[in-house]
Amino acid sequence: MSTTLYPFQFEPILKDRIWGGEKLKTFLNKPITSKITGESWELSDVEGDVSVIANGYLKGKSLADIINEFPDELLGTKIHNDFGKKFPLLFKYLDAREDLSIQVHPNDELAKKRHNSFGKTEMWYVMQADENARIIVGFKEKSSPEEYLKSIKEKNILSILNSVATKQGDVFFLPTGTVHAIGAGLVIAEIQQTSDITYRIYDFDRKDANGNTRELHTDLAVEAINYNTTDTQKQYSKTQNQPNVMVDCPYFTTSFIPLDGKSEVVKDGNCFTVYMCVDGNFSIESDGETFDYKKGDTVLMPAALKAFALSGKASVLEIYIS
Repeated sequence: MSTTLYPFQFEPILKDRIWGGEKLKTFLNKPITSKITGESWELSDVEGDVSVIANGYLKGKSLADIINEFPDELLGTKIHNDFGKKFPLLFKYLDAREDLSIQVHPNDELAKKRHNSFGKTEMWYVMQADENARIIVGFKEKSSPEEYLKSIKEKNILSILNSVATKQGDVFFLPTGTVHAIGAGLVIAEIQQTSDITYRIYDFDRKDANGNTRELHTDLAVEAINYNTTDTQKQYSKTQNQPNVMVDCPYFTTSFIPLDGKSEVVKDGNCFTVYMCVDGNFSIESDGETFDYKKGDTVLMPAALKAFALSGKASVLEIYIS
C-alpha cells in the first residue's frame, strides 16, 4: 500500500487577521493578496477548514478524503486506533504585524464539555523576530481568579503577565491554561492540537475597519486559566543531521533537525510524520522518488512510508505523536 501514498503538500488556507501583515508573502512566499494576512494553515482537519492536497495524483482531494480511504496507511495504526478518522494536529505559520490578543485555551475536559472539541495545547518555533520583539506568556507570580478579573476591569493585565524578549530559533511550549500572546514583529511556526477554541481576554481596545471591537471571553476564561507560574521556554540541542527533541508531550513530539547533508529515517508505521521547513531547502527521497522543499513548506509523510531520507541544507522541524 505504501506505493499508493507519497509525501503530501497542501494548499495553504490563508486567514486575514486584524494583527496580520505581509511577511507570509515576503518571507515565506505564500500567495497572499491582502496586507493583513495573519495565518497560513498548512495542514488542517478543522471543520470548515480542511486542507486540500496540492501535489501528485491525489491533488484536489481533501485530507478527510484520504484519511477515509487510507486510515491506517495515512494516520498510522496507533493514531487511527486512538483518534478514529480525525487528524489530531493543526499546523500553521503566523505573521504578527501587531500584538495578538491576550488569550488562553481550554484543556481537553473543558473543551469537550463546552464545545465538544479537543483542547488546545500548542508550541511555537520563532522563525523570524524583529528587534525588541517579545511574547507574553504566563504570570509573573502566582495569581488568582480574583486578581485576574480585577486586572481586566482596570485594564492593567499586562502588569501581572510575564513578557519574554524573543529571537529567531526560540521555542515555547504552551500547555492549555497558559495565558499568552504573540508580540508584534514575529513570524512563528505553530504546532497544536486540532482545535480552534480560543478565549480572548484582552485585545488592547483595538477596533476593526468598521470601528468594532472584537468579542472578549473574559468570564469563559476564568475556569480555563492556570494561575500558577509556568516555565514555557524550551532549550534544545542542535546536533547535525539528526532529530533533537524540543517538545515531547502526550499530544505531539517535535524535534529540530539541522540538516547539512543526509539523514536516513526509519519509522514503525504507528504514526504519520510532518516536516516543516523553517529555513533553507531540502529533499525527501522516498520509494525511488525525490521531492523538493523550501522554507515555508510543510509536508505530511503518511505512516505507510517507513523508510526515506532527508537531504540538503536546511532547518527542519519533525513532528509526530509518540
